[in-house]
Amino acid sequence: MPASTDAAVETLTAEEAAAAHAALSAVIAEHDRRYHGEDAPTISDAEYDALRRRLERIEAQFPDLAGTGAASARVGAKASEKFAKVRHAVPMLSLGNAFADEEIGEFVERVRRFLGLPPEEPVAVTAEPKIDGLSLSLRYEGGRLVTAATRGDGEVGEDVTANVRTIRDIPGTLSGDDVPEVCEVRGEAYLSHADFAAVNARQEAAGKPLFANPRNAAAGSLRQLDPAITASRPLRFFAYAAGEMSALPAASQSELIAAFARFGLPVNPRTRRCLSVEEMLAHYRAIEAERADLGYDIDGVVYKIDDLALQKRLGFVARAPRWALAHKFPAQRAVTVVEDIEINVGRTGSLNPLARLRPVTVGGVVVSNATLHNEDYVRGLGPEGEVIRSGIDIWDGFRLRDDVDLSQGADVRVGDTVVVLRAGDVIPKVADVVLERRPADAKPYVFPETCPACGSHAVRSFNARTGKLDAVRRCTGGLICPAQGQERLKHFVSRNAFDLEGFGETVVAVLFEAGLVRQPADLFRLGFEPLKAAIVARRQALSAERAAAAGKAPEVKKKGKKDDEDKAIRNLLDALEARRTIPLNRLIFALGIEQVGEATAKALAKRFPDMPALIEGVRAAAACQPGPDWIALAGLNRVGAGTRDRLLAAAAADPAADLLAEGVVARLSAHQREALLEAYGDAAGVRAAVDRARLQEPGDAYRHLADDGEIGAVTTDSLIQFFAEAHNVAAVEALMEEVSTQERAAPAAAAAFDGKTVVFTGTLERMTRSEAKATAERLGAKVSGSVSGKTDLVVAGPGAGSKLKDAEKHGVRVVSEEEWLAMVQAA
Repeated sequence: MPASTDAAVETLTAEEAAAAHAALSAVIAEHDRRYHGEDAPTISDAEYDALRRRLERIEAQFPDLAGTGAASARVGAKASEKFAKVRHAVPMLSLGNAFADEEIGEFVERVRRFLGLPPEEPVAVTAEPKIDGLSLSLRYEGGRLVTAATRGDGEVGEDVTANVRTIRDIPGTLSGDDVPEVCEVRGEAYLSHADFAAVNARQEAAGKPLFANPRNAAAGSLRQLDPAITASRPLRFFAYAAGEMSALPAASQSELIAAFARFGLPVNPRTRRCLSVEEMLAHYRAIEAERADLGYDIDGVVYKIDDLALQKRLGFVARAPRWALAHKFPAQRAVTVVEDIEINVGRTGSLNPLARLRPVTVGGVVVSNATLHNEDYVRGLGPEGEVIRSGIDIWDGFRLRDDVDLSQGADVRVGDTVVVLRAGDVIPKVADVVLERRPADAKPYVFPETCPACGSHAVRSFNARTGKLDAVRRCTGGLICPAQGQERLKHFVSRNAFDLEGFGETVVAVLFEAGLVRQPADLFRLGFEPLKAAIVARRQALSAERAAAAGKAPEVKKKGKKDDEDKAIRNLLDALEARRTIPLNRLIFALGIEQVGEATAKALAKRFPDMPALIEGVRAAAACQPGPDWIALAGLNRVGAGTRDRLLAAAAADPAADLLAEGVVARLSAHQREALLEAYGDAAGVRAAVDRARLQEPGDAYRHLADDGEIGAVTTDSLIQFFAEAHNVAAVEALMEEVSTQERAAPAAAAAFDGKTVVFTGTLERMTRSEAKATAERLGAKVSGSVSGKTDLVVAGPGAGSKLKDAEKHGVRVVSEEEWLAMVQAA
């Protein structure tokens, strides 16, 4: 990773970081929806990873933003309804990704800091090829295979036991005297290149569609309802990790792999134990050099902290373990031509430019389009208006060559020859423009100022917090815009929302165009005859069009086919009836509220018992929102929320104090004094600004949401804006007349601190702050950055300041670090 990438983050002010974080969260949420909810991704894996890396760097620089919006966990996709479900005893999470050598050293240093290890102490790491296949969990009891499951969404997977029993690599019974009574093995199912070629040859001979690559073929083979089909396709398997174990057969990752081999499980022979970053990178280079000769697909190298006890201490972040990292290989490249630039209108009204490419094969897959993100991206401008090379991912700060002037043609134009990158099986990235091949008549693309779907004005809103225009241009048509209406309904019926079987894009379009459905509640009011009339009318229109094109008479439906059509319509109505009761988190996610992804919806469902309580909670938060002076104070360069809170506490303690004087405000640096003076003129101006901010502090109802690490201020503001619109509330209330939410099931084994809010303050001497937070979250607690009436416990170390006073004010229990550790030990 170029050094300039991180520097770009460091130059952001708190306000700019919050705006960038919100924008990135929205982009990630949209791509999550397209990939997991619609199986229609529009960016490559590498592009998606770049968005998340940028988000993570902003959160690292501005911790108060961590966990807000769509920055929360998202793993895999919901298990298919075709299979029985298996709940993983230990979640199957994804891995964080790295692409540059520098990031590997940063990974090791993060581990050192988290564990408080001295610089001279070596950190042993295993390095193994990252197999490009399908993740599996194999559960053995008494040495015998009892269950096999896919990853699914990380918590619930698909039961594919019958299919897995046909894989020769996977033993039905484990061998050895030290096999644990319960032994859950994680690994990857894959197809070799030779077997993939044979499978595609059989597909072609049978007149069936060919698989795009070995990974798709492996996934399709394993997820067959008929195990005989799986048996006909020679899947293979590598074991690489443990799930639930009644007793660990090893103390380290490398020993665990050796134990798997003893048990009769296949393990990758290219796994190595490394004692330095140099050794890790050397093994990465060696595997990369062997990549073409391995006989199976890999897309990088996975590093894991070797010591299993350290893995347990490190724990997990929202979507990945802290003790592991995937070092991806560079993307594959090709050159093609931009034949057109089109605009798609998203469900939130965003105008999304898409490059239509002359079809080209990249890494064995034919690609024909690429996302162009937004208006500035097409013009070759970065988020701060700086000139960048067109096609470079502006969110990640990549530079493929030196900055160029717009006069040199840094934009993307129809007719341009472009370099495209692919790292995965989805839409590629336009990485560069070959200016030498630009046609003489190529004209700059003019971004539309009206919505192509409804003709309404399309605007880029001014962000008062950043003083800049938003990156995305949006249609102002709202509910009258057919593109938004349909997209919102598509999201509502999608797999991870209401999951309405049979209600695909075509059915939604038919119902919307027929005027039968304009809001979610309308779906549950559909009757048989109107639904049938709309579908029959659409079918007849298509039949007439095809017949006219072929010069034939339209087809007349026979009785048997009419019966089939009636059955299909009844199935649609049955699907609606089956979803009249739904988990609250899925209902919240289905509403399509900006900044509210699946993880945030789950967090909200944990805090509110039902939709009326959520609406009331948001209204209460709206009634005590922070004022502009309170927000502005934390938004000053180098000040931030922590310093603002210390300023407010000092002002409350002494109404006449000079807040810039030495010793009045704890840890107030010279740079922060300069920032305050620059903003407010002199000491009196600073005091007046802080006093105004004190009067505009948010109330407990707002902090209850905004200070929650899984929700955050950005999402809280988005919720307030959503429910402030009368038509949104009316639509939700109409929906609640048709559906109800399930009562939240109690966890199988309630965590010791489940639902409790814990605040850490002062210096911790026995563990790092990161480790303390991870431990609390593992035990079911929510860790907050501020104390309010909703706080349950404050852990105070030496040097505790304003938070300790707040705890006393609110009557919150305060314990020492030693008492906290005793509570953890007893949990």
